[in-house]
Amino acid sequence: MLRIGVLGAGHLGKIHIQQLKEIPEFQLVGFYDLSEDVRNSVENQFGVKAYADLKELINICDVVDVVTPTLSHFECASEAIRSSKHVFIEKPLANSPQEGQQLASLAREAGVKVQVGHVERFNPAFIATREYIKSPMFIETHRLAQFNPRGTDVSVVLDLMIHDLDIILSLVKSTVKRIHASGVAVVSDTPDIANARIEFDNGCVANLTASRISLKNMRKSRFFQKDAYISVDFLEKKSEVVRLKTVKPPIDPFAFTIDLGPEKGVKQIMFDNPAVNTTNAIREELSSFAKSILGNTEPLVTLEDGLIALETAHTIVEKLKSNNNNQEGIVQP
Repeated sequence: MLRIGVLGAGHLGKIHIQQLKEIPEFQLVGFYDLSEDVRNSVENQFGVKAYADLKELINICDVVDVVTPTLSHFECASEAIRSSKHVFIEKPLANSPQEGQQLASLAREAGVKVQVGHVERFNPAFIATREYIKSPMFIETHRLAQFNPRGTDVSVVLDLMIHDLDIILSLVKSTVKRIHASGVAVVSDTPDIANARIEFDNGCVANLTASRISLKNMRKSRFFQKDAYISVDFLEKKSEVVRLKTVKPPIDPFAFTIDLGPEKGVKQIMFDNPAVNTTNAIREELSSFAKSILGNTEPLVTLEDGLIALETAHTIVEKLKSNNNNQEGIVQP
């Protein structure tokens, strides 16, 4: 059993504490938070020992779970890595690519495992459709959220869009060729709505929209590839697959078909709704990390994965800064 401690007991930190108590591979030994009020409240709520000293908690752990605000990810994770502890870090990996690169260097030197909390990789709707997504050539994502002051310490790109960036970068086996981006700050000091178009060397194009000032919540992605369309609703945990299959006579008169001419023949349109399991994605990602440590295998979402997503996100942020310094208005999607 792995002894684990949680750094940060805010909204997400409390969820991690709750889930870690249910994972048999982990023994939750305590949590750390800067706020004395938070420490007292969470300790009473979950019956888990609170620590006011970061290093004291790290020293008694095998694994450290970093769920602090993004600005302190590097400080907390580097302290744990230097103490030879395995580390789970909530997304984004760090506040800057430079910090992420330093963490990667430290982790290699220490020989520890690091997993980044890109939780959508463990979303059951995505898992249900993952085998169908083979070579997407056009991707469209919408991640819209109602305004919540929590998370506005960073751009909407690092707060929301980075989820979809990680999914796309894990699927498209090609390097990024070009990025276009636009967006604007509306209620905070950093962009609250943004759109990015990513072109890959293999011809794939991804169009991403993220907003935290919408009237409704939405987390949908659509993947288009030869003879197939795959839709994933990360919020509602639903998925749909539409495929074209070449058919030869005799053709079922009740089948939904398209005649594409003598060269391409007749194709049947097949609809599939893959079964989506009822799982908790946060519990699954934490449990997966425990198994990678105990089995000495690579984490599903590696530090390098998190770094690539972070670097791409910061490229988009820089594009936003250069393209939209003088923008004054926005049209609500």
